[in-house]
Amino acid sequence: MAGGYFEDFVVGQQLTHPIRRTVTETDNLLFSTLTHNPQPLHLDAEYARASEFGQIVVNSTFSFSLLIGLTVGETTLGTLVANLGYDQVKTPHPVFLGDTVHAETEIMELRESRSRPNAGLVVFAHRLLNQRDESVCTCTRTALMHKRPA
Repeated sequence: MAGGYFEDFVVGQQLTHPIRRTVTETDNLLFSTLTHNPQPLHLDAEYARASEFGQIVVNSTFSFSLLIGLTVGETTLGTLVANLGYDQVKTPHPVFLGDTVHAETEIMELRESRSRPNAGLVVFAHRLLNQRDESVCTCTRTALMHKRPA
């Protein structure tokens, strides 16, 4: 297991996630159609070319999902009880086809679970950056994490 147990995290700890990912047209097309999102800005090259962006904009909910996925290996892989919530999701810059993104995480808060003595809550602040180090998606995630087995 690569994820951390509750005791492995420290408030203020910074994690740089090693996996980088280039976003493809297939990613955007499949995600948009699988989630029944017909927004032409994501699917219609001619429509998007006439927009202020001049090109297809990647579905922001794909960017959010990718952000979470890129962070799992060093945070919650195999040590998660449950994700309890995602807050403050923001997309300050668009993601375009061909952008290569990477993720960073800061540990914002730790607290013992009142109902589960074998678990604790961790609040992660996640950030997705493109190849120009522009922030393209941010959020906080509250996760109920296993404590290290005795």
